[in-house]
Amino acid sequence: MNLKRQFFSNVLPSMLAFAFSGIYAIVDGWFVGQQSGDGGLAAINIAYPLTALIQATATGIGMGGAVQISIAIGKGEKQKERKYLGNTLLLLGAACILLTAGLYMIYYPVLKLFGAGGIILQYASEYIRIIILGTVFQIAGTGLIPVVRNYEGAFAAMVSMIAGFVTNVFLDWMFVSILEWGVAGAAAATVVGQAVTMAGTASFLAKKKKVKGFAVWKPEAKLLKNIGKVSVSPFGLTLSPNLVIVIMNKGAAVYGGDAAVACYAVVSYVVCVAQLLLQGIGDGAQPLFSRFKGCGKEREVRKIRTMAYGFSLTVGVFCMISMYILRRKTALFFGVSELVANDVAETLPVFCAGFLFLAFLRVTTSYFYAVRSNVYAYILIYGEIMLIAFLTAAVLPPVLGVRGVWVAVPVADALLVPVGLFLLSREKKGGKSPYQEL
Repeated sequence: MNLKRQFFSNVLPSMLAFAFSGIYAIVDGWFVGQQSGDGGLAAINIAYPLTALIQATATGIGMGGAVQISIAIGKGEKQKERKYLGNTLLLLGAACILLTAGLYMIYYPVLKLFGAGGIILQYASEYIRIIILGTVFQIAGTGLIPVVRNYEGAFAAMVSMIAGFVTNVFLDWMFVSILEWGVAGAAAATVVGQAVTMAGTASFLAKKKKVKGFAVWKPEAKLLKNIGKVSVSPFGLTLSPNLVIVIMNKGAAVYGGDAAVACYAVVSYVVCVAQLLLQGIGDGAQPLFSRFKGCGKEREVRKIRTMAYGFSLTVGVFCMISMYILRRKTALFFGVSELVANDVAETLPVFCAGFLFLAFLRVTTSYFYAVRSNVYAYILIYGEIMLIAFLTAAVLPPVLGVRGVWVAVPVADALLVPVGLFLLSREKKGGKSPYQEL
């Protein structure tokens, strides 16, 4: 299989899988928006960062293990591959237990901290309680996706995600529209959808690797540490858009009130699709980055990276243009009030302007953690969050009001592009990078 075909056979299913993972929340928002209006929509948006924490933990562990597995495969180290697989699955199991217990104890004060109050707090609590009780399905359904993808299962991962999505849509219609269970029904639909995804990915691994007998289940501190080093990057990359949601919600509430929060709820749903498509390109290329790096094929690594940049920029431009054209119809799709729809039509183009910067950053970050240049990935991921928080809290809104809250995201991404270029040039010149343990 030539390089271009390998690239697209990995990237296209990955993009679709990531897009469907984001559409889960959009579907919930649409059904709830039709029944509960602006309050229900805002509640799911405020509660969603907790859902994202579960998904980010699963993605981080799954991707951390997948990178190590893929590099071991590239180097022909079968025993190390088996050990990394077993230790990854053990970490996912531990995460299920810890997150279920921990989040159930703290979700209510956390929602209040995020700015929920009154009817929004009531709706958000109903939603997140059920999500937390279904943590096992979200951890397994999301965490196994990168592992499956690195075992040449990009298509199987995509099919599993689509099956979960279709289930979620049907159950949203049944639970929310027909049975009128409101936000609780939307949460239940999401959990069952994730369970279907989990069944698909687990079945693939059982058939492909006969995982019960293939994986080495003995935990090893060094292997767990190596998985953890890589996991910090995809964890942050998955969670960062949702931390941005928290920052934006707080800024919107302070400078624009409930109408601005409802406006951002719609904007964040729409922008999330573009963000996930771009992340899907980087993470779809990850198995190729890792495997060719493990084989020492630097020329192929550079070619894959060039293809990823070109395709990511193309997708970014397409998203920017299409979302601008459909900005008003998008708002009305969610059933929001006329006032909020007008605000969305004015606000969405501000976020679209940042897609070109994001296209570069998402591929660069995925490349860095795929080849285990972990510190470089940390700089881009966590630097973005800190920049947005700083710009939102202290720089732009005091001057521009609520519009300053909106422009903080594209401005932060624009500032990080030269940082990413510098890190790439430093790596090319042989600058010290944490690509050490193979």
